[in-house]
Amino acid sequence: MADKRKKKRKKKKSRKIIIVVFEILLLAILLIAAYFARMVNKIDFQNMDETEAGINKDLDESTLLSLEGYTNIALFGLDNRSANSYDRGNSDVIMIASINNETKDVKLVSVYRDTYLSVGNGSYFKCNNAYARGGATQAVQMLNSNLDLDIKDYVCVDWAAMVEVIDDLGGLDLEITQGEMQQINKYKWEVDKATGLTTPDVTQYGKVHLDGTQATTYARIRKLAGDDFKRASRQRIVLQAILEKAKKADLSTLTSICNSVVDDISTTLSLSEMLSLAKDVGSYKISSTTGFPFDLTTEKLPDSGDTVIPADLMTNVKKLHEYMFDDTTYVPSQTVQTISSAIVNATGITTNSALINTSDYNETVGAVGTDGIKKGSETTGE
Repeated sequence: MADKRKKKRKKKKSRKIIIVVFEILLLAILLIAAYFARMVNKIDFQNMDETEAGINKDLDESTLLSLEGYTNIALFGLDNRSANSYDRGNSDVIMIASINNETKDVKLVSVYRDTYLSVGNGSYFKCNNAYARGGATQAVQMLNSNLDLDIKDYVCVDWAAMVEVIDDLGGLDLEITQGEMQQINKYKWEVDKATGLTTPDVTQYGKVHLDGTQATTYARIRKLAGDDFKRASRQRIVLQAILEKAKKADLSTLTSICNSVVDDISTTLSLSEMLSLAKDVGSYKISSTTGFPFDLTTEKLPDSGDTVIPADLMTNVKKLHEYMFDDTTYVPSQTVQTISSAIVNATGITTNSALINTSDYNETVGAVGTDGIKKGSETTGE
């Protein structure tokens, strides 16, 4: 079994590709950056082997075969309030980019940051805390162990790079509500403090043009209807808008972006991996997006406060493998089953518990604002 897995990993490694990532990293930027040798030593390259990645050793053969057809990359956006610090900090954004190696279709999965999962060393907490405990390595281990995945590559970015990218692209045109406008104006100072900029207020809602700070703040909004579930949608909306703008940018603009953000990226993707697949850039497209867990509720837990609880984890991981890999026969590993049982025992939440419907927030492909996802009233929140 171990030899087979190593062979599969080697095959997979030869097909490694790059994918856009919310908050700054997007495909065009990294690929263009790779052509400028003077920039290469600025990117914080890391390495991660199968053991460090924490891939479950009890994945069955059919699951391994299913995973073989896809490349899965973890995308982390850090809430560090400072630039270029990747060792610790909560990961405000946790996404998985799952790329079909044959069709080049990309599915984006937002893992809700407050989800109660195993974060390593026998501890259970909000999953974004895994990064704070052990950096990107522990965050990747958290995803692999809880979700039966085989992630070995990641990209980490921070606020500063997102602001720089969006500004270099000339800003983004998004549809925002009155409540979202008010939230942008209320909290943009936090991003300004981290970047040293001074950003004007947004003075209207509807179809508006947002600069880097305003768009970054928009992606951080959670104090409106939909809470963190809708916030994850906003993150994907901004990601998609960045990608579409970058596709239309000229070489000079992309080069400028590279100069701006190479210091703000930490990744396991090597220069050779970037270059080897540059020829396929135009083939990749985001085909679908969703949030995880699918079936969930929220509870205030003594150790972690307001928490998203999967109902139950095993059921959700089955749905995840069907969504990401079209695998309808997937059987959760014993590791996932054990974690799932531990979460049920700690929270009392099961598949029979009353659930919160988040399905209206999941699909953001083609949306340029949250009104395109779900209609409904909002409060301005505090």
